[in-house]
Amino acid sequence: MSELQTNSGSLKDVKWGQFYIKDIFQTYIGQKGLQTHTGAYVSKQALFHGTMPRITVKDTSNGIDSFCYSEDKNFRTFKNFISVSFLGSVFYHPYEASLDMKVHALIPLEKELNLYIAKFVISAIKNCITLSSYGNQLSSTDLPKVKILLPVNSDDKPDWQFMEDFVKQKEQKQKADLIEYYSQKALNLMLLSGGLKNIEWREFFISDIFTKIQRGKRLTKGNQQGGDMPYVSSTASNNGVDNFIGNSSGVRIFENCLTLANSGSVGSAFFHHYQFVASDHVTALQMEQPNKYVYLFLSTLLKRLEEKYSFNREINDKRIQREKILLPVHSDGKPDWQFMEDFMRQIEKDKIKTILNYYNPLNDNEIMRGGGKTKSE
Repeated sequence: MSELQTNSGSLKDVKWGQFYIKDIFQTYIGQKGLQTHTGAYVSKQALFHGTMPRITVKDTSNGIDSFCYSEDKNFRTFKNFISVSFLGSVFYHPYEASLDMKVHALIPLEKELNLYIAKFVISAIKNCITLSSYGNQLSSTDLPKVKILLPVNSDDKPDWQFMEDFVKQKEQKQKADLIEYYSQKALNLMLLSGGLKNIEWREFFISDIFTKIQRGKRLTKGNQQGGDMPYVSSTASNNGVDNFIGNSSGVRIFENCLTLANSGSVGSAFFHHYQFVASDHVTALQMEQPNKYVYLFLSTLLKRLEEKYSFNREINDKRIQREKILLPVHSDGKPDWQFMEDFMRQIEKDKIKTILNYYNPLNDNEIMRGGGKTKSE
């Protein structure tokens, strides 16, 4: 699972504990000893078309092979559980489902599963099982002895709340990043296609738009201390964040502003509503009355400087003072900040609707799956 800083901390800050499956999930004593709940064979003749999902060892479609019902005593059903097949496919099922043979059901002993906890646990399970063939099977008696790593609380018990918060905040960040990315993409497309041709535009020096223009400070990798503060450099990905550091002296800290890469990925521009440390490869641009939507509008325009500069021609302090960008203006020739804000708000509203229409069904269906086989397939 990728790293993410949350209100509860990051994965680097968390205390971890090792748990046997048998210690945190339901088991019972069967003919072969301690084992997890598992499905059973039901002949095709005893299965009839219906509405109950039938989970098999397949590693696609959340393991669902068909929808059926049966009066056979081996037609075992479970609800709100994680399925683990003998080949290592792991999925979450909040709904009631029937399990085929060699598909096991994991139901926590002390905690009701939800989508977010299940996603975290699925990732932990998949990191600890390495199965790939019929000759290397995970039986219902093997599974209880599998150990997984989970975050723990002060009592050294699984920290379910942290797991839930971690995944929730990760998804919220993904949605926010998508909305911001596609909002700026939409504006850029409109500019390229002449979609704003009825708007009056005028050139302005960058130094007339931003009240504070300051380059960050050099901090070598060797001098970077581990911590939680985003370190923004000239990378064109991850909103310019290159690392998380703990340095508090000898650095320049900014908040609620834009950064413009002056070397490296020259012209990459990002908005940061949070505190961050700026490297000497970026210049921080701050307005007297900061506004997220105006910043997003401006960042799209600033990115067009990429066409003018390259890795071998940086935007130094003198050049940035002389640079100009086109802005929408009022009839008096002054920047129309309200138009920029309203325009980006409307684009964001449209993109939120589009993204959520895509993302929510994904959560209801595909995102419930833990994936197919493990990494060693």
